[in-house]
Amino acid sequence: MPSTSDTERGRRVHKEHIHQQSDQPSSKCRKYRDEFIQYGFTCVIINEVQHPQCVVCTEVLAHESLKPVKMLRHLKTKHPSLAAKPVDFFRRKERELQGQKKVLTKQTTIPAKAQQASYEVAYLIALAKKPHTIGETLIKPAAIAISRAMHGDKLARELEAVPLSNGTIARRISDMAQDIKCQLVDRVKKGKYALQLDESTDVSNSPQLLVFVRYSFDGKLNEDILFCTALEGTCTGEDIFTKVDNKLKEEGLSWGECIGVCTDGAGAMLGKKKGLKARVLQVAPHINFTHCIIHREALASKTLDPELKRVLETAIKIVNYIKARPLNIRLFATLCHELGSEHECLLFHTEVRWLSRGNVLSRLFELRDEVRLFLMEHASQLADHLTDPDWLTRLAYLSCIFEKLNGLNMSLQGENTSIMSLNDKIYAFTRKLERWTERVEMGRIDMFSELDEFIEENELSVNIVMKSITTHLQSLLEHFNKYFPKETAPEQYDWVRSPFTVTRANHLTSNLEDALVELSSDRTLKTAFNSKTLAEFWISVEKEYPQLSKAAMDVLMPFGTTYLCEKTFSALTYIKNKHRSRLNVEDELRVAVSKIKPRMDLLCSKHCAHPSH
Repeated sequence: MPSTSDTERGRRVHKEHIHQQSDQPSSKCRKYRDEFIQYGFTCVIINEVQHPQCVVCTEVLAHESLKPVKMLRHLKTKHPSLAAKPVDFFRRKERELQGQKKVLTKQTTIPAKAQQASYEVAYLIALAKKPHTIGETLIKPAAIAISRAMHGDKLARELEAVPLSNGTIARRISDMAQDIKCQLVDRVKKGKYALQLDESTDVSNSPQLLVFVRYSFDGKLNEDILFCTALEGTCTGEDIFTKVDNKLKEEGLSWGECIGVCTDGAGAMLGKKKGLKARVLQVAPHINFTHCIIHREALASKTLDPELKRVLETAIKIVNYIKARPLNIRLFATLCHELGSEHECLLFHTEVRWLSRGNVLSRLFELRDEVRLFLMEHASQLADHLTDPDWLTRLAYLSCIFEKLNGLNMSLQGENTSIMSLNDKIYAFTRKLERWTERVEMGRIDMFSELDEFIEENELSVNIVMKSITTHLQSLLEHFNKYFPKETAPEQYDWVRSPFTVTRANHLTSNLEDALVELSSDRTLKTAFNSKTLAEFWISVEKEYPQLSKAAMDVLMPFGTTYLCEKTFSALTYIKNKHRSRLNVEDELRVAVSKIKPRMDLLCSKHCAHPSH
């Protein structure tokens, strides 16, 4: 039994020790512990939270039980076999306890990290649009081999715990797709939005309806895939409307918040009586429908007079004669290689591809000498056309004009485009057509460089093709005016483009025009206008000028083209191929093309970590 002085000494030591704030036991901490044991207080719990390394007894005692006499009694009654043990015994028990903690921590950490690694790998597989089996058959063995070579067997064995089986990757991608979808829907619900949709048939002959959404979030306009779903049975306007309407209702979205819808010109989409447009306008008359500007440009470019059309058809026959047989392709490539040509093959013509005609004709005109030699070696009558200066002159013109049309088409493609900027490019091209027509009538064709060079090299007269060129340019201009009428001229949007320059807009109401005058007088906003994009600026003034901002966003938010759908259909074709024809492609496509990142930490927290499977 300790003496009274020893008891007081023990209390003082205990009191001093529990006020230590160090996270690690210092030499003073160990000294206090040794003094406790020396005075017979072997089972003292010394501030377990602050000093886990100082714990001697794992049993938690009440504050009242920390009195020296009661602690000594606890030791003798509860742990009689340990009462006579030396200090080294308890130190060894402490080391064993800490070792067990480390083992348990490691066993818990490895599966959790493996689960997170599994999600990261699944995300990379989805972004690369690869099959699920690549994780288990290639990525995991490769990672283990690299780790073993770089760090040895110990770390390599830990990688074996990462679950990357076919089923696991599929579940991971599905989880990430649902998380991305939840984030997107939450963003879209906060304001107005616009839709872009198109339909195409996949490798399994299943029609896929693809819908993109444009919305305002974090002070910017964002675009993302809303959903991709298969259409069962027919693909009429009613079927498409029913599918889109049901999907919007499932996600809690309303037609009332939709500003505009952009589609192609198919009857099922823009039909006035039974098309999607007619059905949507029945429930939401305020929605503005847009016929894809790129599709309209392609339709306007199809016009050809009979003479030029015959030249195009003959050019396609020449290409098909060489490209239709593998032997001819090889022989023509050998000929081009021997002649030192820049290219060694021709291009196939595909009517549904926007840039096809221009690329085919440009390549044929570039390799006209090689093609002529090849056709003459094979005694083909098509070689006669390549020796006819009149035919070659028209081919040169077609190559030039379709190259310019392709340039216009390419400028209309891209993300985050507005109807204003697209109409500006169309308007500029129509003005070019007018100027080109005037110059050709004057006998000047320098804007068509290949044609001008060909005529000069062969000492030909422009008059042999002047009539055909003039007729074609005038026809192009008429068709562009037909598909892009003057009421869509860009002048009416000048107040949106330059609110500090154009302060009058007669088509606006008096209140909006007054707000525009007030905004244009704010020099602080003028400084901000120069440092932001157009959409960012109008979103930033929403609180100060709500009605004016809404009117501007009604112009900026709607899609002008179906470029995103067309681009994503290419990804769909790559993902759902003949080897994966039964795949439900929506989750795969969402993760592959969405700009929203899945919340990995949240996904991991919702699942228990398991060993590799």
